[in-house]
Amino acid sequence: MNILFLGDVIGKPGRKAVRSLLPRLIHREAAALVVVNGENASGGIGLKPDSARELLDAGVDLLTSGNHIFRYKEIIEFLDEDERVLRPANYPPGTPGVGWREMTTPAGVVVGVINLLGRVFTTGVDCPFQTVEGILGKLRQRARVI
Repeated sequence: MNILFLGDVIGKPGRKAVRSLLPRLIHREAAALVVVNGENASGGIGLKPDSARELLDAGVDLLTSGNHIFRYKEIIEFLDEDERVLRPANYPPGTPGVGWREMTTPAGVVVGVINLLGRVFTTGVDCPFQTVEGILGKLRQRARVI
């Protein structure tokens, strides 16, 4: 099973490249799941709901993020509406959205994806190592791939 991970999509040019190239990449690589870091897809920093929808409509299965996810306040409500956009799992409890989830591929394989933020030059997040330990216990029950 192939999982396609794409790094930072930056602004409108990045979104245009994803729209244009992703269908061929999915086909060429036989990608069962597409995960893209989209936290800088709106104006080069942050993510707005319309940019997230554009990427998801282009064939992206899951968007990850980092410390720029809350640059635009419009994303807050969207994070609770669409769990295909992940914020870092090690943000404090009560932060909008989810930081990990299970995805099922077309072949029925359950894949766990965890979005974490490091703490170098970043404050206000929990330890990513402790956070991932708690999540792995839950994911290992169902996910064949993490």
